[in-house]
Amino acid sequence: MKKKIMFLFIAVMMMSMVLSGCGAKETSKADSESAQETKVSEEKDGSLEEIKEKGELVLGLDDSFPPMGFRDEKGEIVGFDIDLAKEVAKRMGVELKTQPIDWDGKVLSLNNKDIDVIWNGLTVTEERKKQIGFSQYYIENRQVIVVQADSDIETKKDLTEKIVAVQLGSSGEDALNADVDTVNSTKEVVKFSNFPEALLDLQAGRVDAVVIDEIVGRYYMSKRPGTYKVAKEDFGKEGYAIGFRKGDTAFMNEVDQILDEMKKDGAAAEISKKWFGEDIVAK
Repeated sequence: MKKKIMFLFIAVMMMSMVLSGCGAKETSKADSESAQETKVSEEKDGSLEEIKEKGELVLGLDDSFPPMGFRDEKGEIVGFDIDLAKEVAKRMGVELKTQPIDWDGKVLSLNNKDIDVIWNGLTVTEERKKQIGFSQYYIENRQVIVVQADSDIETKKDLTEKIVAVQLGSSGEDALNADVDTVNSTKEVVKFSNFPEALLDLQAGRVDAVVIDEIVGRYYMSKRPGTYKVAKEDFGKEGYAIGFRKGDTAFMNEVDQILDEMKKDGAAAEISKKWFGEDIVAK
């Protein structure tokens, strides 16, 4: 009886070892197949080669978004992002082409390949991450509340029963909508196609406040001293990054690498000082 029990025990152990070995082989096979799929995926990503072959990088922007990208007195598109992108394109060995787009349709323009990147003070949000890829942050920013200089609005609570302006499709609109209590307390949210129009309506008293990127807001404020002020409370910090099509990993990695080089050799800091008077590039 004991011999039979011993025999059964040995048989069970041998079977377990065989099954365990098979499981290990299956796991190893699965890992190998996964690695192979990743390799094939990377090989299929010809995004960087495509940019270099056509010899140009098409940058999509809202051309009324100073100091990131806007038209100067001569009608030429200039700005911090433009200078940064020109240097990146130069180091890639391609020409930079700027393409004004409808900001509310920026993701569609990118995915339709009308442009290669969205590079114009683009805020990284969870919703946008579902639609496009992002480079590293290159500037930190806030969504602030800009009001008339003599306004008593200082907090989000002060926006109760007030008319608040945003740019359609902007991160300011997203930030306001994310704060359900605040947006529900307002009298009305008015959406503009660009910030200059929103700020003109604020100056004229047709709206009570504008939710806007701090960097852009302060640029406009500097053009009209004593007209506006920034409220004490804001809608939180955020980061600017470059938008890429999902799957354009090789292209995005190349841009990130060049941006790192520009931070190290001082080129990014030099461009920042030109537009902001100091180095505000995220390290």
